[in-house]
Amino acid sequence: MLIRVINPNTSRAMTEKIGRTAREVAGPGVDVVTTCPAPGAGPAAVESHTDEAWAALAVAQEVADARADGFVVACFGDPGVDAARELATGPVIGIAEAAMHVATLSGRTFAVVTTLSRTLGRAHDLIRRHGFEDACVATYAADVPVLELECPGSAARETIAALGERAVREDGADSVVLGCAGMTDLCAELTERLGVPVIDGVAAAVGLVAGMVRMGVGTSKRDEYAPPPRPPASTTATT
Repeated sequence: MLIRVINPNTSRAMTEKIGRTAREVAGPGVDVVTTCPAPGAGPAAVESHTDEAWAALAVAQEVADARADGFVVACFGDPGVDAARELATGPVIGIAEAAMHVATLSGRTFAVVTTLSRTLGRAHDLIRRHGFEDACVATYAADVPVLELECPGSAARETIAALGERAVREDGADSVVLGCAGMTDLCAELTERLGVPVIDGVAAAVGLVAGMVRMGVGTSKRDEYAPPPRPPASTTATT
């Protein structure tokens, strides 16, 4: 089985970190390939609607041009997931959708801790789209730029942890969802500190894609996710 994990920003360091998490949870018999756009072919970080539009194009092109049994979109805005599902027959899962589904399986309520406050609107859109309004009891922004998560000595870890503790203490969150793929390396540390499950969307999405492939469940081609009438240029068939 081959799972392709797409980081829609151009950070090689973040892509490598995402890849380590993905390989840890993939399990035997699963090959994981992590990719990101080349500099100039995607946003340096996904921190705005403009970044997200650019990221969605990069995701769609990657899925159109690459073969895999399943795909993970490793950005919490889930950019390009719908387009990718038109282009692939195998499962395509974004990390926000995956993390929120797993959160509802580990407890009744969850909170989201993300990066910048300007991205909360997109998080709320996804919460509503996937039917998690009752389960999600709080959303917090750490006001940390995405690329600061890669900086040694950054105060980001402590800020994110403090917001997670607040969500558990004041909002009654049974679990905490990390709202950025760049937070993937914080999961184990925060789970121990907060005393509740802390859910990383990269791990959640890889696990779900692998499970769906083993079950033989792909993307329905009945209507909305049928192949697009005008596919991107330079495409090859995907599985």
